Amino acid sequence: MQDLIIEETKYTPKIEMLFEKRYISFKGKSYPENTFDFYMPVVSWLKNYFQKQKDKTIVEFEISYFNSSSSKLFFDLFDIFEEFSALNCEIVINWYYDSENESALEAGEDFKDDFDTLNINLKEL
Repeated sequence: MQDLIIEETKYTPKIEMLFEKRYISFKGKSYPENTFDFYMPVVSWLKNYFQKQKDKTIVEFEISYFNSSSSKLFFDLFDIFEEFSALNCEIVINWYYDSENESALEAGEDFKDDFDTLNINLKEL
């Protein structure tokens, strides 16, 4: 399976999805013009990945800003993590936030509350 790497732009995060390393990372800002189109390959890659990979996977989010459509999409990603976690895929999610960015912390807390079966760690930068 091929890795998926999407370079950061002014409106979109850098995304690294590394099959062999079992590592997935989202870093930057997320407010693409068309969120669904931008994240479609990410969703597809994740579903394919978790069908093939059952070993421990680390997922890191370091998103400094995201709009409401990105928030909805992140909930969809967490739904995928939850679905495959229930099928014995070990997934560790690290949600990084800046101590001065209260909304990033609150978003991480919301994900942790809404997806209480997932292993979500809130980590201050």
